[in-house]
Amino acid sequence: MFRELTPALALAISLTLSAFAQDSSTADKSLDVRSSVGDLHVGKDADAEKQGLPLYPGARPKRDKDNDPVNFGLLTEAFGMKLMVAKYESDDPPSKIIDFYRGKLKKFGKVLECHSQKHNGDVDINDDKDSKGGNNSHKELTCDQDSGPVVELKVGTEDNQHVVAIEPSDASKGSTFALVYVRTHKQGDI
Repeated sequence: MFRELTPALALAISLTLSAFAQDSSTADKSLDVRSSVGDLHVGKDADAEKQGLPLYPGARPKRDKDNDPVNFGLLTEAFGMKLMVAKYESDDPPSKIIDFYRGKLKKFGKVLECHSQKHNGDVDINDDKDSKGGNNSHKELTCDQDSGPVVELKVGTEDNQHVVAIEPSDASKGSTFALVYVRTHKQGDI
């Protein structure tokens, strides 16, 4: 059933998000729809606190055309998803931010440190079955790559994860970082 819902869900999400993002009057607003079928929330109100993390001291939101924070939630009887992404910048080097968030993420479990060439916002979200037909809902996170200037601190499982991606700033001074939270569930997981 999940595989049949995925294309329709992806289309509905993309249409809603693109319409919401193109409307300049939605800068500080959110869209909330509640119905007997499910609930939907789309907003630009994602931040560190809503993800259960403190904001790195002195960090500022990274705001430009493509970097608005995203707070998306969809809850139905058969499927639920929560996605929050917020991007920040700091004058401090990546090593300080890495040390700060490595300590803060420990409350969610074992922290995995990965290295990549560029953080593109990808997070691992899998169907409810692995290739052997078993349950995948508690599958541990892994590193896709392990070389490059971007450090990704990951904690949790594929259905409930926090990711902090830290990279040197383009201006050769300071850092940029993204806080990502993803939570998914299927019917029976609630």
